[in-house]
Amino acid sequence: MPDTTTSPVVIGGVDTHTDLHVAAVVDTHDRVIATEAFPTTRAGYRAMLRWMRSHGDIARVGIECTGSYGAGLMRHLNQAGIEVLEVTAGDKADRRKRGKNDTIDAEQAAHAAYARRRTVTPRAHDGMVESLRALKIARSTAVKARRVALQMIHALIISAPEELRDQLRNMTRMQLIRTLAAWRPDTTRYRDPVTATKMSLKSLARRHLELNDEIADLEVAMHALVDELAPDLITRPGIGYESATQLLITAGDNPNRLASEGSFAMLCGAAPLPASSGKTTRHRLNRGGDRAANSALHMIAISRWRIDPTTKAYVARKKTEGHSNPEILRLLKRYIAREVYYLLRNQQRAVNQGTLAA
Repeated sequence: MPDTTTSPVVIGGVDTHTDLHVAAVVDTHDRVIATEAFPTTRAGYRAMLRWMRSHGDIARVGIECTGSYGAGLMRHLNQAGIEVLEVTAGDKADRRKRGKNDTIDAEQAAHAAYARRRTVTPRAHDGMVESLRALKIARSTAVKARRVALQMIHALIISAPEELRDQLRNMTRMQLIRTLAAWRPDTTRYRDPVTATKMSLKSLARRHLELNDEIADLEVAMHALVDELAPDLITRPGIGYESATQLLITAGDNPNRLASEGSFAMLCGAAPLPASSGKTTRHRLNRGGDRAANSALHMIAISRWRIDPTTKAYVARKKTEGHSNPEILRLLKRYIAREVYYLLRNQQRAVNQGTLAA
């Protein structure tokens, strides 16, 4: 007689941390079967996968923080051909009733994956956009450190002895930095306040110059990636490399996970939310979504408002219709989000077709 038995189907959930992941498994009736903790290593990921499969065929797994603590586990499960969902916010009502610990959070992730609620398709972290994201993080921190170094230079000059202030008072920023970096104070006289101030200013100036070079090197690599990933995006008015970088990172290596241009606008916080009541019909500002992407859309809209003739004509028409400047700006951001979505989608299709042809 042929064996007609089949393995049960299970859904997993994982609460992620730095050193330990807690996993839970539920059945097709959303009942918890088991929970277990595993280390955040490749051996731990393999053990977790074996443990889940020991309870049945895995339909999908819900993971918290796929962009940080759960990134390694997500890649491991994707390579195993298992559908992964990112669990976003927890169930606040259930948390008030049951409290919170790692096991409860893992069970809630499994429940969310079972019902496909509070879940999204996570961004892939295995392509050039992930490389772009890593470079952007390094550049952002370097820019902040350079700004802090310049602020400390000005603060030291304000309180420096007059003989130093008189030398540096009327210099431009780069003149000041290069002058300070070229100083050769006698380091053996560090007990003297004037010499110690010179040593500090020289150190900060050299740090500023080194960070300039570091930022320039990172920008060369970032611009090359943007040109390869979305060459049409840079040609649009008002879109520079920094804004294009952020929008590419927000979309991820798999922009096809976004079902529509409306979902991309919501992801960027550029989709106005209805706030109508009775005879009043209005929309309010959306304060959710990726705020860095929203900032990029804002900068693009402001640039087009100033330099793009088509946008200027649109703004003039909307003003005659009685719209305020903030309302017009929200409309522009929504339009730009739609434009960017279709550019990225078409680029992704072209890349996929090229890959298949190769």
